[in-house]
Amino acid sequence: MSGKSRRDFLKLAGLAGAGLVAAPALAVAESAKAPVDNNELGMLYDATKCVGCKACMSACKRVNSDYGALSYEQAGFDPDKLWDAPQDLTGSTRTLIKLFKESPSEWSYVKYSCMHCQKPSCVSVCPVAAMVKDKITGIVDYKKDACIGCRYCQVACAFNIPKFQWDKAIPQIVKCDLCKNTNLKSAGISACAEVCPTGAILFGKRGELLTEAKKRLAEQPKLYVNHIYGEHELGGTNHLYLTALPVKKLGLPELQHDAPAEFSEKIQHTIYKGFIAPVALYGALCFIAVRNMKKQEPDVGGKGDEKHEP
Repeated sequence: MSGKSRRDFLKLAGLAGAGLVAAPALAVAESAKAPVDNNELGMLYDATKCVGCKACMSACKRVNSDYGALSYEQAGFDPDKLWDAPQDLTGSTRTLIKLFKESPSEWSYVKYSCMHCQKPSCVSVCPVAAMVKDKITGIVDYKKDACIGCRYCQVACAFNIPKFQWDKAIPQIVKCDLCKNTNLKSAGISACAEVCPTGAILFGKRGELLTEAKKRLAEQPKLYVNHIYGEHELGGTNHLYLTALPVKKLGLPELQHDAPAEFSEKIQHTIYKGFIAPVALYGALCFIAVRNMKKQEPDVGGKGDEKHEP
């Protein structure tokens, strides 16, 4: 390749690269953030009211046992297999209650299940739309027939919620779907909220849950940490928390307010929209390569091997 051709190649490649970088940046700057929809369904978990009875876990497994190929798993320390005590969310456990204890006077139960983010990263990264968000209810759901098992959703979730069924011949991703296909359809409420004996789990629209959470904070400011977890984290979640201890002591991640999915989607949709930018770049590179091949003259008589003294 001649010096001029090499310079032409670098210029075109540089311009193409600059265009790919500048376009999404411009799109991000000009596009407003997606507004929070407080009419979406969600849950408010008040850790100060939870007594750790795990009725929510039992109801979740009972109601959803026939949906999504869930099955009961037994604790390893129970030889008679009478007590179901999973230690973490798994391919057969959608809801989990854990106990965190800092000291005899500092302890709390905490509930783990899907956060149903306003802008879910699992939906954003799924290449086949197996993870979807309902436009009306806001429920983040999973379509097993579309899933290809890439597990990108597991990596993308900041809360480490989706779980893969490693022990199944035909595995699926398992996560809470607010009993969309079971209890919500038949009773209009999630199974965990329906059976909670102390009212630690409230089910409803996000806006109403936020109002209730703020009311409790105002009425009993000494009881709670002055923070509604999920109100702003990652652009907002529909699963909200009130706690008496800082969330970092309860195994919940401390997160930024901006939603990574919102930023990444704008970049992807700008660069790959209609696949125009990649095709244009590869087309330019192919054009340069073909042009240089035509310009290159065959080496006749071994002249190309001649060495010239300076």
